[in-house]
Amino acid sequence: MNWLSLILLVAGAVALAYQAVALLAAVVHAGKSRLRYAKTPGGSTPGVSILKPVRGVDEGLKAALESHARLDYPDFEILFGVQDADDAAVPVIRQLMADRPDVEMRLVVAPTQAPNAKAGVLAALSREARHDVLVVNDADISVPPEYLRRVAAPLERAATGVVTCLYRAAAQSPAGQWEALGIATDFIPSTLVAPLVGIREFGLGSTLCFRRADLEAMGGFEAIGEFIADDYQLAKRITALGRRSSMSEVVVATTLGAPDWREVWRHQVRWARTIRVSRGGGYLGLPVTHAGVWAIVNAAAGNWPMALTLWVARVAMGVAAGFGVLRHWPALFAAPLIPLWDVWAFAVWLAGMSGRTVYWRGRRFRLDEDGRMAAEGE
Repeated sequence: MNWLSLILLVAGAVALAYQAVALLAAVVHAGKSRLRYAKTPGGSTPGVSILKPVRGVDEGLKAALESHARLDYPDFEILFGVQDADDAAVPVIRQLMADRPDVEMRLVVAPTQAPNAKAGVLAALSREARHDVLVVNDADISVPPEYLRRVAAPLERAATGVVTCLYRAAAQSPAGQWEALGIATDFIPSTLVAPLVGIREFGLGSTLCFRRADLEAMGGFEAIGEFIADDYQLAKRITALGRRSSMSEVVVATTLGAPDWREVWRHQVRWARTIRVSRGGGYLGLPVTHAGVWAIVNAAAGNWPMALTLWVARVAMGVAAGFGVLRHWPALFAAPLIPLWDVWAFAVWLAGMSGRTVYWRGRRFRLDEDGRMAAEGE
């Protein structure tokens, strides 16, 4: 056996170990979630203010907003925030408010100069909110009726500072469906592994539930208005107060619409560069998760037993996380293709290693080494 084959075998063994850990994390989370769902959330039901920044009308926006008006919870309000009164989403929001006068909803126009306009709008919404428990989620997130009961319940424990949710993506275009498969079988498993390896500050834009007191203690949304990863920054700063981040059993849904391949590539590179500037050391180790790549290179080197083992392990883990946890059916039907996602993800990782430019909402931004953002030309 030559040195190259030996190196590839070692790399394959490390990648295989990650797949085993991710598979375990998915199985454990799925088991815990089923146990939690078997119990009706009890205890107190504090008033909750849902802060929902909106910009434009994306695929699934109407259904996402309507799902929040159907929540089964005794005392909540929904605050929609837009930067411009002429935003295309305003008529959709006003129609929902007219259709559901029984639900307390308000529309807030919040012009902002914050580099991260979403964080700027959230700062304005938090000042308008009347409750002490706040929930933030992205505009295109759809939620089940029991959503608030389940995401607010962990805050009864004083040690819990942030509650977040996994999400399942759907799309209309082949490029969007490809990205949705990657989210379900690559990104979500990495999120489940994070707490197992000691990462405390995990939080996803799909849901962030927290106390107003902790938000104020970390400096409010104004403190993160310069950062691209507002969800990560919020979770990081609240957990730095000595609180814990908790993963809810609820899985929410989002719609990616019909992006083309260029949009998906830009989106993925933005994520990669955001991770790099937010968690530099962790970014360098990401190729360990790309078992499909190591399967292919081991096959090319003639290490067929390792290649086959990696391929099977990657498929098994992807199905366990994508279908077992999220009920994302493409993860089951397209299971043999899951390792090929890793080839795409490795290319994205390489692109993310260099450059600090990202595209977001039709604008181009430059990131500094701490994750602060500035529009190019400013």
